[in-house]
Amino acid sequence: MNYMEELVNPITEDQVETTGGHKVVLFNDDINTFDYVISTLIEVCQHLPEQAEQCALITHYKGRCVVKTGTMSELKPINAELGNRELTADIH
Repeated sequence: MNYMEELVNPITEDQVETTGGHKVVLFNDDINTFDYVISTLIEVCQHLPEQAEQCALITHYKGRCVVKTGTMSELKPINAELGNRELTADIH
């Protein structure tokens, strides 16, 4: 996968093994708007707008989406901030 594909495409389950072993999974809810989820992913996870939009759509249609991978120490503050912003996420 080239650099641009990594920035635009959401993270796949297979990629988690090579990027730190832990992942933040965002879960669907019926409360937050697409625009809110997208802007939050851009701010908190440093997603590009296209990547944030894809993650929001995957979350909506599949019920969950990996939005960030890395070490536990990198992911804990990200997961906490998503929770502070009323999004349902967990580290796996």
